[in-house]
Amino acid sequence: MKMIMAVIRPEKFDAVKQALADKGYFGMTVTEVSGRGEQRGVCLQYRGKPIHVDVIQKTEIQLTTCDEKADEVIDIIRTTACSGRIGDGRIFVVPVEKAITIRTGEVFY
Repeated sequence: MKMIMAVIRPEKFDAVKQALADKGYFGMTVTEVSGRGEQRGVCLQYRGKPIHVDVIQKTEIQLTTCDEKADEVIDIIRTTACSGRIGDGRIFVVPVEKAITIRTGEVFY
């Protein structure tokens, strides 16, 4: 089993969520996060004056899937979230030893 964590542009979230749902992937945890990467922030105009914002708002999606479906999920997220500009985000993939459903105690390996 794999946990896929994707940090994407907030404006891409609805499209990514729909693309995953279209392929049968519905369960996910979504968190609003902020951070900075290679772009080291952005320069914006506020009331005619430039301001530097060094942390950028992003959306993090976490979901787990079986090893066999991980590449498909990664491809869906990558192609849907890509704008071709710096700051599109990152996808992290980590192994999951097991997952337990709290209500039933069911264990997934």
